[in-house]
Amino acid sequence: MASPRTITIIALSVALGLFFVFMGTIKLTPRLSRDAYNEMKRAYKSYVRALPLLRKMGVSSILLRKSIGALEVACGIVMTLVPGRPKDVANFLLLLLVLAVLFFHQLVGDPLKRYAHALVFGILLTCRLLIARQPEEQPPEKRILSVNGDEQPLIHEAAPEKGKMKVS
Repeated sequence: MASPRTITIIALSVALGLFFVFMGTIKLTPRLSRDAYNEMKRAYKSYVRALPLLRKMGVSSILLRKSIGALEVACGIVMTLVPGRPKDVANFLLLLLVLAVLFFHQLVGDPLKRYAHALVFGILLTCRLLIARQPEEQPPEKRILSVNGDEQPLIHEAAPEKGKMKVS
């Protein structure tokens, strides 16, 4: 049976992956929701206006929105379907992306209700990454104490369990 840690990682990976595929798709096409798509277009125009450095580098609001949307879709697919280390890389990239989006929201002065979802999903990405990077718990090994050349189990391991009698 899978450990609770493994189940948690899989559940977070699938949920976060699907969320970012959905949000990235909204940034790329109006097919899912025309209203949400138009709102994204408006928001990214305000982000580029608030950061003149982006405009100087030749980054338009369309390029920024489509780049972020494509990255979200790609990383979301990896988080959902690809096993192993690539999930952690996608998780890290999405976390950086969420931090950038939070910065954009703060820069233009959006109220908390406009970016609360980004904050929550940033916390979930952080939790998933921390859980995934922790080492698996190994079963305790029998430790042996050598006394006068004879190997004996350590005292706390040799003692019978509480409430049980040791019969020899």
